[in-house]
Amino acid sequence: MTGHAHVVTKDAGRTVDLGVARMRVLADEGVTETFSLTEFAGEAEGPWTVPHLHHGFEESFFVLEGEFTFTVGGEPLAAGPGTYLLVPKDTAHTISAGRGGGRFLTLMVPGGLEKMFLELGELPPNAVTDPVARKEVSARYDSIPV
Repeated sequence: MTGHAHVVTKDAGRTVDLGVARMRVLADEGVTETFSLTEFAGEAEGPWTVPHLHHGFEESFFVLEGEFTFTVGGEPLAAGPGTYLLVPKDTAHTISAGRGGGRFLTLMVPGGLEKMFLELGELPPNAVTDPVARKEVSARYDSIPV
């Protein structure tokens, strides 16, 4: 049996505007049962998320453009283009963009968290950084604000 390649070109893929950034889905459970891969991009400086953790999955980030500070387990980590970062399960983390924003890939193993961002995109702008709005939606997706 022969498989078929899954291809998402530069301007394709389901996209949601989260206010501070846009998320583009590159691979989700419709493509793979193992992981989800998304791209986040935006021009906003400052927090792109609230401090949170995940009990059931790991998240990895690969910075493509811009300067970010990932605070993982209370430790701020500067990350520029070419930086890869793995956040273990049960570890609090947050992401803040430097001046001019930037762009990074997010790999979630196992996948599914992209559904939370799609839902947050249906709420008022910047719900992704609003602890109250985020708490209600996040609980369904193992993304627990701390």
